[in-house]
Amino acid sequence: MLSASGARMLGSMNVKVSAAESFLVSIVDDDASARKSAQRLISSFGFRAEVFASAQEFLESGRVKETECLILDMRMPNMDGLELQDLLGSNNYRIPIIFVTAHASDDQQRRATQAGAVAFLRKPVSEQALISAIQAVLRQGRRDENEHRDPKSNRPH
Repeated sequence: MLSASGARMLGSMNVKVSAAESFLVSIVDDDASARKSAQRLISSFGFRAEVFASAQEFLESGRVKETECLILDMRMPNMDGLELQDLLGSNNYRIPIIFVTAHASDDQQRRATQAGAVAFLRKPVSEQALISAIQAVLRQGRRDENEHRDPKSNRPH
């Protein structure tokens, strides 16, 4: 359900509320409190939000193809945010990515942006900055249709 403040903000941007309610934002962050906080905020604006503790959990979730926007932490064990971004890109998944991180070098930010990240936000992130980045993705329209590939194996389904 879209909150009153979320409806006002989306309405002022000429974004259809029904589009926001079906828009899936996936959050991949190894910090449980960061995941919960982002999920609550995003849900309060009427977006569907799902959380994942690792890149692997996201890849195995079955949600990759329907994710419209990916909020991604930079530093995570096993596979970091840049590695996940590279894997998705090499498998022709064109998911708009918003990096949210407390630890990143200028080089990492440059690499993420050059690879297509739509935003690179430093923790602690203001609620307004995060919602504005998501709304920018929503305004750009739905992501390109992904080829039917399995990002774990790089093979067609």
